[in-house]
Amino acid sequence: MCLFFDCIQLKDGYFKRLNYHQERANKALAEIFPEIKPFSLKSYLQQLEIPNQGLYKCKITYNSSIQHIEFIPYQVKPIKTLKLVNTDIKSHPFKLVDRSSFTKFTEQRDTCDDVLLVRNGLLTDTSICNIALFDGSNWVTPRTPLIYGTNRAYLLEKGFVVEKDIFASHLANYQKITLFNALIDFQEIIIDIDSIY
Repeated sequence: MCLFFDCIQLKDGYFKRLNYHQERANKALAEIFPEIKPFSLKSYLQQLEIPNQGLYKCKITYNSSIQHIEFIPYQVKPIKTLKLVNTDIKSHPFKLVDRSSFTKFTEQRDTCDDVLLVRNGLLTDTSICNIALFDGSNWVTPRTPLIYGTNRAYLLEKGFVVEKDIFASHLANYQKITLFNALIDFQEIIIDIDSIY
């Protein structure tokens, strides 16, 4: 049976972008368990005793129902360098607990802090983050990432980023790259293009 997970940012007792996480869970359930009525993350979380101060990763594991939940204190790790690595990982609208496909490519980062995964010549994601590159006017994010992140969905909806095919061979057309996910906010990590190897 498929096992999924989602990580929600909990900051000072507030769950960030919860509706986007619900939408992603709904997509996973509709695809794998079409006969099951989706659970409500909000209803489930309201029943729990949660930390009221600080930044936490709320990790939820589920299949047709919620299996496990934990709150993990979170600190953003500095990422200053990326290595381009070719991948054959398929895109998913949800996150699978089995991340072995990502792990094998992450191990190719050498002395860099993380990998920047390339599929069919196009930039996708890092091992844990969606990306956007600044072209001097706009922040552009890959049209087909490996994971359709909740923060990415939010940024697109609000117009902070735009979708575009980004060729690895065209990196010189951009000034910088930002990494983001549910726990790392947009522009919290910014790396110069010269720091991509």
